[in-house]
Amino acid sequence: MAFGRRGSVQPKPVNDSPPPPEETPAPPAPAPETEAAPEAEAAPVETADAPESKPAPKTPEPKPAKKAEAPAPKPFDLDLPSASAAANERLAEIKVLVFNDLLEAVDLGEISKLAPEQVREEITDMTAEIISMRALVLTVQEQTQVVKDICNDILGLGPLEPLIERDDIADIMVNGAGQVYIECDGKIELTDITFRDNAQLMNICQRIVTQVGRRVDESSPICDARLMDGSRVNVIAPPLAIDGAALTIRKFKKEKLNLQSLVDFKSASPEMAKVLEVIGACRLNILISGGTGSGKTTLLNCMTQFIDKGERTITCEDTAELQLQQPHVVRLETRPPNLEGAGEITMRDLVKNCLRMRPERIIVGEVRGPEAFDLLQAMNTGHDGSMGTIHANNPREAITRVENMIAMGGYSLPAKAVREQIAAAVHVIIQASRLRDGSRKITHITEVLGMEGDIITLQDLYTYEFDGEDADGKLIGAHRPTGLRPNFWDKARYFGLESKLASALGMGG
Repeated sequence: MAFGRRGSVQPKPVNDSPPPPEETPAPPAPAPETEAAPEAEAAPVETADAPESKPAPKTPEPKPAKKAEAPAPKPFDLDLPSASAAANERLAEIKVLVFNDLLEAVDLGEISKLAPEQVREEITDMTAEIISMRALVLTVQEQTQVVKDICNDILGLGPLEPLIERDDIADIMVNGAGQVYIECDGKIELTDITFRDNAQLMNICQRIVTQVGRRVDESSPICDARLMDGSRVNVIAPPLAIDGAALTIRKFKKEKLNLQSLVDFKSASPEMAKVLEVIGACRLNILISGGTGSGKTTLLNCMTQFIDKGERTITCEDTAELQLQQPHVVRLETRPPNLEGAGEITMRDLVKNCLRMRPERIIVGEVRGPEAFDLLQAMNTGHDGSMGTIHANNPREAITRVENMIAMGGYSLPAKAVREQIAAAVHVIIQASRLRDGSRKITHITEVLGMEGDIITLQDLYTYEFDGEDADGKLIGAHRPTGLRPNFWDKARYFGLESKLASALGMGG
């Protein structure tokens, strides 16, 4: 059926262009009617000219009229813009046809075990055979495109493969088969990429999640997964997603970022980067706070570069995406429940188990539940330099959120006791924000001083201050120190970093 439709989609306008000239000689055959014929032809085109047929001198005009008929392809020329669309539709049908023949001829599960180069060679050979057997007419470029798209369907992410290759894209958002959005330079824009249908989109979603031992279907329609490069993936499938599966990919840059990269992007000033370096090297307990898409995980990755290579570090994440560069790292990942609702391993289970694994630093990818209390206990029991991220819009709100998470765990502790635990465990809160112009900035480096009565006291060491807006809509501002002496000054002196901290804060030793 698909081949028959393809035949109908073939560029008949181009092949039928000769028939019009064949029809033009037909009128001259009835010579006596040649004069009436042009009038009959002129009548539908110019009805008002029927009474004006009196001017006989216009009889030589039938010849130009025939010439006017010669450019009869003009109606086809008017359709030329849609010719490319028709060609794309025709090529899409050929891809489906070839792909279905490949499914019947080859075990794709077996061929996918080969090296990508071997798979490409095999698919190229088989595609050429199928095209010749089907007597399909394709140019060299079209055949190359068919092979490339089929390889992407088998080995990669299909139509999304070109977007994955781009390093300037932060997020890929698929809203069903017909809509693919990207975030580039902090702005969201619609692409011209589409999927063949919802079935192709679901196949790609299944391929992604099965690589990390998970699945997504009607019985389990929500799934978190990751790509091989650590990029975070979320899939929500029908019936929860009404218009087709929704796939969201938070891409990681191929180049691993460090604090110098943040300085180059103007997310932090050079002096602020020195303060962060001292904080990381002094083994202070850190909470990185920020909204969705503000760069919390990227900043956490940058902060881990100051962990000593001899330290044993254990990471706990819902979806493993941290990219620590130290040699002694143990990566743990939570597990969702199975179909029977059993076998779930929560973040709290992982953090508890960390304490039995002799860690020197514990890093929680995202603190979002009762595991906050276990992390605070770990920070207070000799695991200095532990870190985690939390969703909050400012440092004060981050403290409040930790309190609420501890309450979610069912602990019936007095509010003052909880706050004392937080004040003793957390040393520094680093606030990351995505501004309205799309840029990402570190807006606060805030130190937790302790308790005054029932209130946790905070002091800012560095803040980002807005100065205005330029003609292009970009925000203008600067990172400025507050001039306050940090409470961890003595700890910096213990690690021999006192002078570096003093110069970074703009104060004397």
